[in-house]
Amino acid sequence: MDFETRRQIGVDECLTMASGKTAALLACSCAIGAVLDGAPERLCAALEAFGEDLGIAFQLVDDLLGIWGDPATTGKPALSDLRSRKMSLPVVAALNAGTPEASRLAELYARPLPAEEEAAAEELAEAAGLVEAAGGRAWAEMEAESRIQRAAEHLLTARLPEPVRAEFLHIADFVTCRDH
Repeated sequence: MDFETRRQIGVDECLTMASGKTAALLACSCAIGAVLDGAPERLCAALEAFGEDLGIAFQLVDDLLGIWGDPATTGKPALSDLRSRKMSLPVVAALNAGTPEASRLAELYARPLPAEEEAAAEELAEAAGLVEAAGGRAWAEMEAESRIQRAAEHLLTARLPEPVRAEFLHIADFVTCRDH
């Protein structure tokens, strides 16, 4: 919630916040069954690590959808995270890029949206373009893919039966919108 009032946020801070929120929930969800069943520590740790990386990937994808997602799919208005001035991962990455686009995005984020809807829509479109031009979108897409790959590697160390591993990978694809 501290991020809602701050304008200077680092990417590492934002990832730490996502780790303590979304990733912690998925890590617990992935490991709790094995923990409660008394599975070996190696298996529990691998499942927890899978969930942690999957949770970060999920948050990155969710943040991308909050800017560029189709409202028919997301159920949120277009550009909703920019409208609310959310300090999402792609936005924070863009703001920290040190480019002219990052500076312009910071200017836009520092002031309220225009009251007139057409002017607001133009400013939101500009902000989305600036996030992309400053590299926030590309960084978030690459980081999400990297986290998905790391999650899959954790499953290999768990030495799960192939059908079980495949089911976990299917869940990963589903929650990161890779299967639809």
